Amino acid sequence: MLRHFTLAAAALTALVAAAPAPQSLHQFNLKTIDGKPMPMAQYKGKVVLLVNTASMCGFTPQYEGLQALHESYKAKGFTVVGVPSGDFGDQEFGSNGEVKQFCESKFGIKFPMAEKAVVKGPKAIPLYKWAADTLGEDKTPQWNFHKYLIGKDGMLITAFGTRTTPTSPEVTAAVQKALAAKG
Repeated sequence: MLRHFTLAAAALTALVAAAPAPQSLHQFNLKTIDGKPMPMAQYKGKVVLLVNTASMCGFTPQYEGLQALHESYKAKGFTVVGVPSGDFGDQEFGSNGEVKQFCESKFGIKFPMAEKAVVKGPKAIPLYKWAADTLGEDKTPQWNFHKYLIGKDGMLITAFGTRTTPTSPEVTAAVQKALAAKG
């Protein structure tokens, strides 16, 4: 009996190891800030700026630029997706409801927001682990408002650190180039 269990466990391990690792944004699923399913497949054919956010950070005013960028390019197939996180200095509210209320009332946020999540380290959500594995550890969030630009095909294009504002020439040029690319 023990031998059968050992063989079954080995077979299961082999199957899991053989399962292909996610290759694009579109293979992930998050939950919205309201707790509803948020399949990333809904962004096929769109350019996405994925941003880990925090409501009580010195960089929180970047919400204004994120909303402006979202509004400027959404008709062309672009969206910002915010992922609230307390990973850096615990600068996020405790509940998703508090985050949502703050973002909507203080900054008029209309772009999609995911539920609060871990974005760095071994406990990071799978989407952020994939980004780290794909672009390298040096391109992972080092603080709040780190930005990943993802193409229409769901592939990571680049990352922008916290200090690079959403409306900076580097970000807007990269968004425009990604939108112009065939997808």
